[in-house]
Amino acid sequence: MSCLMVERCGEISFDSPDQNAKCVRMLGDARVRGQTGVLSERRGSYPFIDFRLLNNTTLSGEIGTKKKVKRLLSFQRYFHASRLLRGIVPQASLYLLDEDYLGQARHMLSKVGMWDFDIFLFDRLTNGNSLVTLLCHLFNVHGLIHHFQLDMVTLHRFLVMVQEDYHSQNPYHNAVHAADVTQAMHCYLREPKLANFLTPSDVMLGLLAAAAHDVDHPGVNQPFLIKTKHHLASLYQNVSVLENHHWRSTIGMLRESRLLAHLPKEVTQDIEQQLGSLILATDINRQNEFLIRLKSHLDNQDLRLEDAQDRHFMLQIALKCADICNPCRLWDLSKQWSERVCEEFYRQGDLEQKFELEISPLCNQQKDTIPSIQIGFMTYIVEPLFERWAQFTGDTPLSENMLNHLRRNKAKWRSLLHKQHSSSRSNDHSGQVTGSQEQTYNEEETP
Repeated sequence: MSCLMVERCGEISFDSPDQNAKCVRMLGDARVRGQTGVLSERRGSYPFIDFRLLNNTTLSGEIGTKKKVKRLLSFQRYFHASRLLRGIVPQASLYLLDEDYLGQARHMLSKVGMWDFDIFLFDRLTNGNSLVTLLCHLFNVHGLIHHFQLDMVTLHRFLVMVQEDYHSQNPYHNAVHAADVTQAMHCYLREPKLANFLTPSDVMLGLLAAAAHDVDHPGVNQPFLIKTKHHLASLYQNVSVLENHHWRSTIGMLRESRLLAHLPKEVTQDIEQQLGSLILATDINRQNEFLIRLKSHLDNQDLRLEDAQDRHFMLQIALKCADICNPCRLWDLSKQWSERVCEEFYRQGDLEQKFELEISPLCNQQKDTIPSIQIGFMTYIVEPLFERWAQFTGDTPLSENMLNHLRRNKAKWRSLLHKQHSSSRSNDHSGQVTGSQEQTYNEEETP
């Protein structure tokens, strides 16, 4: 019988009492330890950081009374958890679409393997249910429902839980991003070099990890959680804080929904562990670790995809590619994602400035321009990974297409950066991209 572990309330805390007085006390983190020993986080245990609350200051700089904040947060938690723990969503959000919209959505799904798939349009056509609709379709296309004898109602309930645990107020880390990563993962799973060796378990793990890899993301990065002494940073000892939270939250949802309850115990244990390995691989701090290992395998030509361990490693690489593939999309889509992630960064910078914290790299709207952020990101993070991925796949049409988009998009950002410099000669050092930025991109949250 599993035991319930409840962590006491954590909080954003600062060095001085005055700063602490300005902070919102965050709600506790409830976790469940299963028979496997893997800790899972109960859904609703980590409400998002509500910027409206943090900005709702009085003349004295206080955030209302503790009683008012507690009541508002409690209602927010109740509203978020009471219905979603049961897999319930408001009826108004469930496919209230006319046949024309449904027809267009179905037509898009017939081309879900195309790299020019427009996830923003698909999200509008599905009335904000892109992740649920996409995953239901892909599970069917890949034969996973039949192979694992999944109950469709339970599957839908689980996917709704995942979708609703993303925070729509995040400009970037939201359910649309999860759907975009999932669609990219589907494309990568179809690459012949990989597809010829994948088992149904591999495919299901890849899609589940893609869908849930950023679940319950608070809209701020790991360095922010660490320097504000957030309880999750303490809980995970400042190591892969967000990724651990995403993984444990996913395990909690799998157990609550009982999606895999009919499978043998050892199978579900293995799925939980492998999901963790995949999601933890998306930690940007481990980028060089995976690149070095991938380069070694490719140089030595010793990848044996018949081996489950090597297949799992390439699934990790595929998920890492899917997670940061935005610069490899068509310009119109790529630009939207770039603007969204920078908006999220700038919000964090504004929050840090408000509470007199050092503004994190890439988060200062006055100094860190979108073109300079994107050029650095493409140069130090995206290009090295996708060049190795292309080497693995054997320069397939998809890999060549992605690299071509990446080069064109980088050229466009360089052109925009040049125009910015031309119009503001007085700020010669603003928005420059230098070699010293490589460490920044390896230590900060991925754009």
